[in-house]
Amino acid sequence: MAKNDNNTNNNANDSTSKIDAIKQLIFGENIQEYNHEFEAVKQDILKKKKELESLLDDVKAELLQNIDNLSTDINIRITELENTLEDKADVLEEKKLDRKLFGDLLIKLGEKISN
Repeated sequence: MAKNDNNTNNNANDSTSKIDAIKQLIFGENIQEYNHEFEAVKQDILKKKKELESLLDDVKAELLQNIDNLSTDINIRITELENTLEDKADVLEEKKLDRKLFGDLLIKLGEKISN
């Protein structure tokens, strides 16, 4: 087992050194410049990622605030509608004909007519 692990490590080291040698052949002296440029691009991407995350947080907070405002507005309108409905129901209740009272009045009217 230990020999197998050593062989794997040696193969990995050989592969890494071969890759480094190939990089050196292909890129030569410019490898440091390329690495620097790649690092600059990486840093720029990370910076932009942070900016986007910040913008997303701002948009999320604004959306939550708008939802809260909308919820409050809807609750106010529902309360106003309930109050209006109650007022109209009260008006209808006042205008509604009381059958017992109407019957009694008709009986009294009938009695007065017959007298």
